[in-house]
Amino acid sequence: MAGEGIGPAIGIDLGTTYSCVGVWQHNQVEIIPNDQGNRTMPSCVSFTDGGILTGEAAKNQVAVNPTYTVFDAKRLIGRRFNDANVQQDMKLWPFRVIKGANDIPKILVSYKGEEKEFAAEEISSMVLRKLKETAEQYLGKIVKDAVITVPAYFDDSQRQATKDAGHVAGLNVLQIINEPTSAAIAYGLDMKSDLNRETNVLIFDLGGGTFDVSIVAIDQKGKLQVKAVGGDTHLGGQDFDNVMLDHFVTQFNKKHKTDASGNLKALGRLRVACEKAKRVLSSSTETTIEIDGLHQGIDFNMRISRAKFENLNSDFFTKCIATVESCLNDAKLSKKYIDEVVLVGGSTRIPKVQQLLQEFFDGKELSKRIHADEAVAYGASVLAAKLSGEKSQKVKDLVLLDIVPLSLGVNVRGGLLSVVIPRNTPIPAKKNKNFISIEDNQKTMDFNVYQGERAIAKDNNWLGYFEVPVPPAPKGKAKVNVVFEIDGNGILKCTGEDISTGLKKKIRINSDKQRLSKEEIDKMLKDAKKYKLEDEEYKKAAFARNALEEYIDNIKIKIKTIGKTNKAKLHKEDMKKMENAIADASDSLDGNELEDVGTYEKTLNQLEKLCFPIIAKLV
Repeated sequence: MAGEGIGPAIGIDLGTTYSCVGVWQHNQVEIIPNDQGNRTMPSCVSFTDGGILTGEAAKNQVAVNPTYTVFDAKRLIGRRFNDANVQQDMKLWPFRVIKGANDIPKILVSYKGEEKEFAAEEISSMVLRKLKETAEQYLGKIVKDAVITVPAYFDDSQRQATKDAGHVAGLNVLQIINEPTSAAIAYGLDMKSDLNRETNVLIFDLGGGTFDVSIVAIDQKGKLQVKAVGGDTHLGGQDFDNVMLDHFVTQFNKKHKTDASGNLKALGRLRVACEKAKRVLSSSTETTIEIDGLHQGIDFNMRISRAKFENLNSDFFTKCIATVESCLNDAKLSKKYIDEVVLVGGSTRIPKVQQLLQEFFDGKELSKRIHADEAVAYGASVLAAKLSGEKSQKVKDLVLLDIVPLSLGVNVRGGLLSVVIPRNTPIPAKKNKNFISIEDNQKTMDFNVYQGERAIAKDNNWLGYFEVPVPPAPKGKAKVNVVFEIDGNGILKCTGEDISTGLKKKIRINSDKQRLSKEEIDKMLKDAKKYKLEDEEYKKAAFARNALEEYIDNIKIKIKTIGKTNKAKLHKEDMKKMENAIADASDSLDGNELEDVGTYEKTLNQLEKLCFPIIAKLV
């Protein structure tokens, strides 16, 4: 592939439960299928004795290898270990999460006999690398550039962490883009409107782990302007699965007077069944889950109706509609001025979600014109093409104006938040604010940077800290101009300048508590190369083993066929030699663990040397 040159930029929807990759070619977006032929891939990584599995192969391990199969990494990325959501999720995950340096959560797994710690960025980078390789196989070229999507409500540290994951995966991240904005690009690309004004589109994006609402105005020339965003980075299909899982475990324990809550394999099997049941209930009014010998040899057999599922998750569904209402208020729009309500994300297939949304919009038909699972990757692929200089008129005409999802500011006297950049400000953005000293003869003015909507600074998300040297002066005389600048990725840079001396202090908010250090990222890059080599060796060994198994099967068939002839009976000794050699080779395949490539190749060569001349004489 190295000789084939560099391929086009790709668009990646890095999802909580499923991910998707696309590319712009032949004047359209092509969603790229993986090696299983599927257009979406589970965002799942499993650590086995044989190697690291990603995607479908990893998801198949959830039930049998739950402790070392990692999913939901997106729910950890850029967060603190002591975050309330992280602590709650840890009670539900079968894999272990521990507290790392700077309060960064680390996932603890056993790999090749050693305990290893992985940051969420590293797990996400493995998913991204698999998507990169999928695109490279499809295009026959090396892929370097990508646009990666994130939930609109991801904060600065989560965006930085996603960018780091892309870097570790070997990608140059052209831009981080909000998921509902990306879906709006997919919707607006070929949109034809009869209106003599902007078309107001509400993107309702309910995925596996996150929920976003965006209101986007699309003019007749195709310019997209985001008016308002709302959402929850911790609400989605995975939560619906967890509620169902908890319900079934409680019922099972009560019915059989046991406690299956500590049986990780049982919970892994039941979790997989709950996800399937949720999907079935989108098209059926009830379903039954049956699992043989779930816990202590007891079979699991329980029915669940769509009504019960809806009742269990009613609080989540109500929260979705409340977010829509809040987003409309932020955009200063009445719901009657929303021209289209567009569904994005797999969880929008849930009938109750659609019903509540349609009722809120007074019976308005919901738009399913774009593919719920692929729209986000589709839009990201269009933007990737534009950023890499695609000449197509469709792509060149794209104008995108996104906004800041959450207010950004600094703490001031009394512990209050002084907002520098308000939420819903169009990006890129640059705003400034002056602050004065609060003590006599201060030598520095200190600023803690927060992101959020609470009046008290500490109730918001802390992003980082910087200080600006000032000349000693009476209280209120020293003055610092603080400048906040947000780039197209929604990532913040801060500058503080003492007005009297012109002395500046510039920082890019690195969020020491959550952001990985340069050394950690470098180590991840080295590990990624090492794991890639190990994976390649694993694949070679698997291919060599398969070749040996196939040869043994073929020889067995030939022995059966020629064993019936009189000619074969004249060569009983040769036949016995072959049968013994085949038996020995079969014994070497009995173990589950892979041997090295050389062992299989040597055995195959020996078999071929022995069997080929004998078969040639007998056939």
